[in-house]
Amino acid sequence: MIYTLTLNPSIDYVLKIDQFSDGETLRSNAEEKYPGGKGIMVSKLLKNLGENSINIGFLGGFTGDFIRKKLNELGIEEDFTRIEDDSRINVKLKYETETEINAQGPQIKEEEIEEFLNYLDQLQEDDFVIISGSIPKSLGDDFYRFIVNLLEMDNVRFALDTSGKKLYKLSSYKPFLVKPNKDELSEIFEDKIDSDEKIVKYARKLIDQGAENVIVSLGKDGSMFIDSNIVYKARPIEGKLINSVGSGDSMVAGYIFGYMKGFSKLDSYKLAVSCGSATAFSPDIAEKKLIDDIFKKVDVEEWK
Repeated sequence: MIYTLTLNPSIDYVLKIDQFSDGETLRSNAEEKYPGGKGIMVSKLLKNLGENSINIGFLGGFTGDFIRKKLNELGIEEDFTRIEDDSRINVKLKYETETEINAQGPQIKEEEIEEFLNYLDQLQEDDFVIISGSIPKSLGDDFYRFIVNLLEMDNVRFALDTSGKKLYKLSSYKPFLVKPNKDELSEIFEDKIDSDEKIVKYARKLIDQGAENVIVSLGKDGSMFIDSNIVYKARPIEGKLINSVGSGDSMVAGYIFGYMKGFSKLDSYKLAVSCGSATAFSPDIAEKKLIDDIFKKVDVEEWK
């Protein structure tokens, strides 16, 4: 079974306005509310590919009830650890640009943490956990280390999509896949990334640290896949950017789906590119038909 881990799920409250003015009372033209969180985005993409997954993490309060209800409506299974405090609400203002205000997340009690870790400890070797997104402030910035240490001890495979230097440190716990973007790679190694050679150099440092596979997203320049033996580079797919939210999550979901279905690394990577691009060209997480259409157009070359 695939589990998607969202420690800090949210209601994403989208307000569309004509123009933003600081210090003024603004009125929206439209409002939308979605269940948010990177793990939830992964599960939505997997569902569209026909693969079930279970959302885990922490969920509480009236906001948690809304998120749970929406996941049920989408047919996405969840087994979140229930907490007393309210899950967060993130506000997203959309006008000629987009401004986001993301809350820090709920206060999580020690007994709630213990219940969650006990649940995680029950997973089996044939399970797979996709870890992504932010950590509630109350858990501390080091909480992912407790999770990956537990998974490594239980021989449970996992993918890791997080930012900053902690990605490098956590790579020592042998994640199956990590997915930094170019800017995150630059931040980790404190160097300007201005060539494919540097991307490969620093991705291989993550592999030397313990990561098995690395996908580096390059925005408008496409992406690269690196393991200990091979490097692939995918050319960018032409299309109109509609929504960048969830594109990286879709890449992770696509690669793991391919791997779990027995695809080659090349075809798993091509599916990852297709999923990420299709979501970028969609108002929400991509549907399977568009993913299949883009898959036929993906141009990947082996980098020498």
